[in-house]
Amino acid sequence: MSVVQVTYFSDVLCIWAYASQARVDAVKEQFGDAVHLDYRFCSVFGDTARKIPSTWNAKGNYSGFNAHLREVAQKFPHIAVHRDIWLGTRPRTSASPHLFMKAVQHWQQEQMQQPRSGSAASIFDQVLWAFRSGFFRDCRDISRWDVQCELAEALGVDIDAIEEIIHDGIAFAELVADYQDAEKMHIEGSPSFVLNKGRQKLYGDVGFRIIEANIQELLRAPDGDQASWC
Repeated sequence: MSVVQVTYFSDVLCIWAYASQARVDAVKEQFGDAVHLDYRFCSVFGDTARKIPSTWNAKGNYSGFNAHLREVAQKFPHIAVHRDIWLGTRPRTSASPHLFMKAVQHWQQEQMQQPRSGSAASIFDQVLWAFRSGFFRDCRDISRWDVQCELAEALGVDIDAIEEIIHDGIAFAELVADYQDAEKMHIEGSPSFVLNKGRQKLYGDVGFRIIEANIQELLRAPDGDQASWC
């Protein structure tokens, strides 16, 4: 059976990635084992204290960004955004939750002896969603270690093992690899779907039917020797 490799880059503090999770779930439901999703991270909110004021200084600063996110959320009934998002709670960086997630990803591989992702909701998927919804829906500071541990432990994650993977430098190395690969692949932002050995990139608020069409075309011509007509 042909298997399509989809590399999925996102930033955990990106609302478009939060909304796009439904499309990721739809890909897994539609294609099952015919698609291998490789979850990676890119840095969009690496330094929020610099990014948000510099980007939104002329548009209301944090209040303007808050209004923007709440407006975006109205377009997606499957997500919820807290009314005080970025006002009372301001995560300093997305790098720390990314680091924690790379440790979870590595721990899952060791525990299950399986690829990074699959058709079913893995512990990685569950923790990643808990982080995203924890911030956007519940307005929690997911850049904090204590919050990360609380959310992950509730889902059965071995925090001692996660801490060991981080202290060993493994999670750091894998996160750096993600960020470097994002640069090499010229990832423009979050979320980004990369298919066909980098030939096809779907960035931003892309509808499921477009993603589906690209995958279907690659399943039709799995050798990838000819360009997709999608």
